Amino acid sequence: MDVKAIETEEDLTAAFQRLEQIFQADDGTPEAAEMEALVIQIEAFESKCYPIALKGQSKTSEAGG
Repeated sequence: MDVKAIETEEDLTAAFQRLEQIFQADDGTPEAAEMEALVIQIEAFESKCYPIALKGQSKTSEAGG
């Protein structure tokens, strides 16, 4: 398993493509571990690049600004 950090939109696209290939991996397999790692990386990238403001909260207040 070689999961690298997602830093660009191209990395994100590649991660989604790989995730699609291994999405139904059986528990306990290397592919299942890779899938978990990919999901964590995808969520981290999306949280950073596409934050979702909670109701009543602006994006600037989330960033402390």
